[in-house]
Formats: sequence, structure tokens, C-alpha cells
Amino acid sequence: MIFSIVITGAPYSSQASASALQFSRSALKLGHSIHRVFFYADGVHSGSALAAPPQDETNIPAQWAELSREHELDLVVCIAAAVRRGVLDENEARRYEKKGHNLSPDFNLSGLGQLVEAGILSDRVVTFGA
Repeated sequence: MIFSIVITGAPYSSQASASALQFSRSALKLGHSIHRVFFYADGVHSGSALAAPPQDETNIPAQWAELSREHELDLVVCIAAAVRRGVLDENEARRYEKKGHNLSPDFNLSGLGQLVEAGILSDRVVTFGA
């Protein structure tokens, strides 16, 4: 089965990202594939390269990046939601004349069209968050 995952909750104020991560690991272990993981609303914070949780806590953004590298997952952060929340790649930082950028290199900024395409190309779209 081909899944796409949508995450709308921030990694440390919601269980959404951690639950989606566990679901994704389990699905992949069972032989399913994941077409795309789409981070929307506060879920875009999972794409921040600046997250620095205490050492005794799970680094959820880093775990998404690691899972992406292991399984060549497409991690897409909604550009409108990300810019609104200060999660920027190098191009958007330049465009908005910001001094820095913080999107992890394992994530990509893109629009809602990527979510629509994911729904078309997947057998199931599973949403985590409010």
C-alpha cells in the first residue's frame, strides 16, 4: 500500500509528529511505501534545523531527517505555513530579506499542490494533528 502522511501539529506541543514518525516506521517495516510526508500548519516546525531539545528527549526533526535519508522519503513543508511561522529555506530568506534560514536540508518547501498530488498517487492519506 502507498501512504502519504500529513502532519499539522508542532513536534513539541503536540503528539502529531511523533505519532506520524512511529506510524511511518511501522508502515515501512511492514513493506508499505510512503509517497510523501507533508507538513502543514504548526507541523512545519518539524522541518526546522534549529530544534535543540534536551539530550534526554527525542529530537523529532532529526529523526524525520534520518528516516528520510534511510528510505528516500519526500519531506515537504508547506511554503505558506512555513514562511508565516518563520521556517525558511535559503531562497525564501533572501526573498524576504531575512538574515538567516533554518529549514533542514532534508526537507523541501513547496505548495499545497504537492498535497493534492500525494492524495492522487497514494492509496491512503493519513493525517496526524488537530
